[in-house]
Amino acid sequence: MIKRHHQIDFASGALVFPGGKTHEGDADPEWESHANGWDSLDPVQCGLRVAAIREVYEEAGILLADHADGRPFADGCDPATRAAVDRGDAAFLDVVRGLGVRLSLDALTVFARWITPTIMPKRFDTFFYAVTAPADQVAACDGHEAVDAEWIAPAEALRLAETGERTIIFPTRMNLKLLAESHSASNAVARARARPLVAVNPELIERDGRRLLTIPADAGYGEVAEPI
Repeated sequence: MIKRHHQIDFASGALVFPGGKTHEGDADPEWESHANGWDSLDPVQCGLRVAAIREVYEEAGILLADHADGRPFADGCDPATRAAVDRGDAAFLDVVRGLGVRLSLDALTVFARWITPTIMPKRFDTFFYAVTAPADQVAACDGHEAVDAEWIAPAEALRLAETGERTIIFPTRMNLKLLAESHSASNAVARARARPLVAVNPELIERDGRRLLTIPADAGYGEVAEPI
């Protein structure tokens, strides 16, 4: 997980999963020749997965890609190139093409989909993906949007949030609870594949004089009513 810079307007200072917004270049048809799984996914998922892999590359320095012979990409990710992609000075497609690798779109499994409630001034339609991290790559924050990076057990992250040692926003906390039900990374991926995808669109209700955020009971998180 990464810690967001305190000056960012959304989830400033919070512990979050690497991620971000889609860019126009994420849906470039040229990706078909540089991404495994492009032909088996619909165009929306192709663009979303390119965006997810790009954001993990920018924010955490991990590139989910394979060489032409099927070997996982295992080199370090150059910080200057990561920064150039983040600023828009370099196209992610050109970076991947130059490395001679193909993005591993088919390695990602949809974990969850969350849509920001209508009461929020800034709204997102967010897909979360689960994937086993490459064994030979080292994660490192970008020092810009992300000021820290750490591998942390879901249960430990939840404990730190409970004690106030970490700030973790509602959607992240709910997905950490779901991750904590798994005993390994591979098990988390397997459970995500088996779980029906139910879009989580939290709704505001009033109960016993309290305002609560609720999410669908069939989304896999159990009964949730978060005090506002």
